[in-house]
Amino acid sequence: MARIKQPARKGPRKKSSARSDEKAQKKRRNKPGTVALREIRKYQKSWNLLIPAAPFIRTVREISFAYAPNITRWQAEALVALQEAAEDYIVELFGEAMLCAIHAKRVTLMKKDFELARRIGGKGRPWG
Repeated sequence: MARIKQPARKGPRKKSSARSDEKAQKKRRNKPGTVALREIRKYQKSWNLLIPAAPFIRTVREISFAYAPNITRWQAEALVALQEAAEDYIVELFGEAMLCAIHAKRVTLMKKDFELARRIGGKGRPWG
């Protein structure tokens, strides 16, 4: 004997107010810039390299060829040391620029934040 399948019955719907849904879904938000500073501290503590090695090496060789075409070979340790120094400088610069942006009551990093961070940091511009 064939059984006839009946559609599943739905129970009565719960009526919930909009306010109780908002309270359940509302997440705690951080102040602007807090997450950025947390990420900067995280990358300052980490020891692994952030920039992929192959593009960095290509860029180094391209720049060195522009200034000294007769230098074609680089030691692997020299490239790693150069990348570590470059990444350390960039992370520090981003941290100082972020503090400048927060001081100006902004979250967005702007060119003037980097300029101010470099000027205050005393690192200056060795090329000009």
